[in-house]
Amino acid sequence: MRLLITLFVLASLVFGSEAFADIDCTDSVELWKSRDTLRQEVEKNGWTVQRIKVDDGCYEVRAVDRNGNKVKAKYSPATLKIRSFEVEFRPDANTSEYFSPVRKQPGFETKPDR
Repeated sequence: MRLLITLFVLASLVFGSEAFADIDCTDSVELWKSRDTLRQEVEKNGWTVQRIKVDDGCYEVRAVDRNGNKVKAKYSPATLKIRSFEVEFRPDANTSEYFSPVRKQPGFETKPDR
């Protein structure tokens, strides 16, 4: 998960916010995992979930990370793989968690892609 977060943040910097503007999910509804399952997964990363809604066929999560930064992420509802990711950093934020080399940090689960 940590690797995915880092990659999406870096991709958004390189390609700009327009790159993720038209992301749609097309998963069949009968394959969707529950919102509660998604909530449990993102809370493992230290996020406090404010809202989970469906947007363009994707789950959209709005949350606050453990450092108080606002997070907005879209997930595929069937696989719960992240599709887009945005962070609004506090003015005094330490961004090293998002921009440092990938390494396992407390609160972030690392799982191989399958």
